[in-house]
Amino acid sequence: MKELLKNKWFKFSLAAFIYLLMMLWIGNFWLVLGLPILFDVYISKKVHWAFWKKRGVKKQSFIVEWVDALIFAVVAATLIRMFFIEAYTIPTSSMEKSMLVGDYLFVSKMAYGPKVPNTPLSFPFAHHTMPGTTSTKSYSELIQWPYHRLAGFGDVQRDDVVVFNFPAGDTIRVGRENPDYHSQIRSLSNEFKRDDMTKGRLLQSDKAYKKIASKFMRQRYDIRSRPVDKRENYIKRCVGLPGDTLVSKDGQLFVNGKAQETIENMQFNYIVKTNGTSINPRKLDELNIAHADRGKMSASEYRMPLSAAKVKELKKFNNIISITRRLDPEGMYGDVFPFSRDYNWNRDNFGPLLLPKKGATVTLTKKNLPLYDRVISAYEGNKLDVKDDGIYINGELANSYTFKMDYYWMMGDNRHMSADSRYWGYVPEDHIVGKASFIWLSLDKDKSFLSKIRWSRIFKGIE
Repeated sequence: MKELLKNKWFKFSLAAFIYLLMMLWIGNFWLVLGLPILFDVYISKKVHWAFWKKRGVKKQSFIVEWVDALIFAVVAATLIRMFFIEAYTIPTSSMEKSMLVGDYLFVSKMAYGPKVPNTPLSFPFAHHTMPGTTSTKSYSELIQWPYHRLAGFGDVQRDDVVVFNFPAGDTIRVGRENPDYHSQIRSLSNEFKRDDMTKGRLLQSDKAYKKIASKFMRQRYDIRSRPVDKRENYIKRCVGLPGDTLVSKDGQLFVNGKAQETIENMQFNYIVKTNGTSINPRKLDELNIAHADRGKMSASEYRMPLSAAKVKELKKFNNIISITRRLDPEGMYGDVFPFSRDYNWNRDNFGPLLLPKKGATVTLTKKNLPLYDRVISAYEGNKLDVKDDGIYINGELANSYTFKMDYYWMMGDNRHMSADSRYWGYVPEDHIVGKASFIWLSLDKDKSFLSKIRWSRIFKGIE
């Protein structure tokens, strides 16, 4: 048996078999060109591939052995991170209290099938920026591969907690990426329009103001684009699948006419009024209400994101007079997707909204185009123009469009503290990274030393 394991032909055969299985999984048959390299490594040995080692020396130096081990570790970890599982940190409160700021979790790439990288030439373990820098790209776009997803264990399911590439992160203003570039353009174009109104100038179209705002930004700031796989990673709950119809009424989401199943730790913003005395901070600590969430508006009024359970507990306090949920009323324009005055939607009241599904066809009008313009142009790569006589796609007059991909609707469980699909729209299938699996460490930034560790959350599954 030992002799067989040492046999070069056996080693080559085993390596070639595993390599061919990977090639079939990836689905790129150009990789067959790598077989001659494997043959040379194990059989012919014409090329000195391990250039850091001395040929013919059985006992390598200590440094060479460490270099050998380091290279193997980097390659193995990169492959594991790319195709199987990746670590992720919860940086914001958008998913509280289901997930907490300071949770460290593993994301399964196999759950939905790993994506083949769009930009395979990149620095190991860096996402989009080189470590120690603020603007130096960690990747090269010299080689760009089209979207391709490998076979996985299943598809995205409703209520899954999903990690995905930020759809509105295709264009960024370096140094100020939050809010996203498109939000900054909308805000700036509104400022220019208000300025013209104030000074009595002739008003232009919204499209013209956006062009002015875009030109203004590009003249003054470093504006860049990012490929899909190098956009920021976001984590939200998938509340809508391709083909679903969504409606939100006073914060209650309805999917295909049925109320969304209750999420135990979902939060909304509340106004908490007291009799004039302050709420005991220790009591708030016991309820795990973070310091950053204790928005004191006056001596007798607080603004807090709370779950139903937390509301129930707070009502037991002797100095609490009332707890009222904050809601944007129906019909009030809230500057949410699709950012059109034809849709007076807001964070609590929106829809009905039909999610695009691969192969489905929708009738296009100038009124409903804001619902699909980024799908048609930014996500599916068509040239979109709106003229007086109609809508043109790739130079041809169009009154309908057939979707090439599936699209999802993602929302945070902290409903009033989450930048989610309500503020930038659908998540295309080629942006899906993986499914949040379990928490391996959780640290409370409001605590110190060992008390920072939330022991009860370690190795906790994500629901």
